[in-house]
Order: sequence, then structure tokens, then C-alpha cells
Amino acid sequence: MFSGIGGSEIIVILFFVLLLFGSKRIPEFSRAIGKAVHAVRKAIDEIRDEIDHPDGPPRQGSDKAG
Repeated sequence: MFSGIGGSEIIVILFFVLLLFGSKRIPEFSRAIGKAVHAVRKAIDEIRDEIDHPDGPPRQGSDKAG
């Protein structure tokens, strides 16, 4: 994923993010990012189900946990 970035560069970036936003705001940002990723994955699963089964009802259990 970060093919051109090494470990020390990631640490420096995280340090600047911590300085910029503060320690209290970072959990809020990460929570919002997690919710957005979950929504995108759920939408992708629904689109795949619609493509795989265009005439039938949606499959049961398409909302996977985790």
C-alpha cells in the first residue's frame, strides 16, 4: 500500500498529524473513517449481489459483520 514510504516517514507523518489535530480529535477522525469504509464495503456488497442476482431478492446474510 505504501510502497514508496518507509517506516520512519510514516512515523513523521503521524507525528505531524498528532501536532496538527491534537490527541482528542484523532479518535473522532479514525471513527469517521471507519464508518465510511464500512458504508463503502456494504454498498459494494449490495452492488455485487444485484449483479449476481438481478431478478431475485437480495441474499440473506449479505450484511457481513467485520
